Amino acid sequence: MFVFFNNILMGLVFIFVIGINPVFAFDYLQKLPKQPLVPIKNPQTSEKIELGKRLFYDPLLSKKNTHSCNDCHNLLSGGDDDQAYSIGANGHPSKRNTPGLWNIGLQTVLYWDGRSKTLEKQALDHIKDPAIMGMGDLNLLVKHLAESPQYPALFKRAFHSNNAVTPKNVAKALASFQRALLSPNSPFDRYLNGERHALSKAAIKGMEEFSNMGCLACHFGVSFSGPAPGPAMKMGDGFYELFPNNLGSQYDKSMGLTEDLGRFYVTNKPNHKYLWRVPPLRNIALTAPYFHNGSAKTLREAVKVMGKVQFDKDLSEEQITNIVAFLNSLTGELPSILRNKQ
Repeated sequence: MFVFFNNILMGLVFIFVIGINPVFAFDYLQKLPKQPLVPIKNPQTSEKIELGKRLFYDPLLSKKNTHSCNDCHNLLSGGDDDQAYSIGANGHPSKRNTPGLWNIGLQTVLYWDGRSKTLEKQALDHIKDPAIMGMGDLNLLVKHLAESPQYPALFKRAFHSNNAVTPKNVAKALASFQRALLSPNSPFDRYLNGERHALSKAAIKGMEEFSNMGCLACHFGVSFSGPAPGPAMKMGDGFYELFPNNLGSQYDKSMGLTEDLGRFYVTNKPNHKYLWRVPPLRNIALTAPYFHNGSAKTLREAVKVMGKVQFDKDLSEEQITNIVAFLNSLTGELPSILRNKQ
């Protein structure tokens, strides 16, 4: 298994210089933290979070006023739309499978290929993208929001300015809301908290299989997607894996796994072909289908394929059942911000 870091070395030097214990950053199994990563320039406030929530559900952000963010990222079911490819505001399919949004505030780079370093930047990219919201002219978006009956006052309250309706503030509000989408109290978290009966026998066996297989080489940490965010991983640092790692299996063609070159399209570096940001596994049971192209319809299929293309191993049905039970234990509760009325 090959794992690639971006800009991690300086972070590790920083850890040892100031004396912070670096072990936690690389602990394999970690509980969900109570707070996400929050940039200094966009602190969390209840006003911004509530504004971001309203914007997230509002089709006004799309060019034709037909699509909201929630159309592709259904927040009540993990934050995706259960489709291999989402259909955007202009009727175009997405390039890759739509990932879930629960706990997205714990990610340090965004998109399957890691090309976006912040939720703020990703928010505006989504709004402008012709395959997603199609709002190429952000001035038109500002005009629509400024002319609405409720938004000027909400932006003023959130950003303490009479001229607060700007693309930058739209991005800040959306990012603040998404950072509030933490899903706590999964059976796995309760197990780590000492509630030993929170996991079934199958899930515990699956956790052991997951470790013995070598899955923890990439899928470890807070989100099971690499080093913990904080001292070792700053915003903009990426943690990547090759997929497929073992080329030549029947799945390369049957599931189209080698048709997309992944991060290579971002960096144009030959050794980045088939390189992907390690996807988080929390709430994975809610976000079928799987892989960057949505080619695995079920979690069982995804586990089976991963065994072959990453480790060249044919997993038994019992192994698959146990690993799936473990992955199911990573499903947390509905984020608290979603339990209130919109």
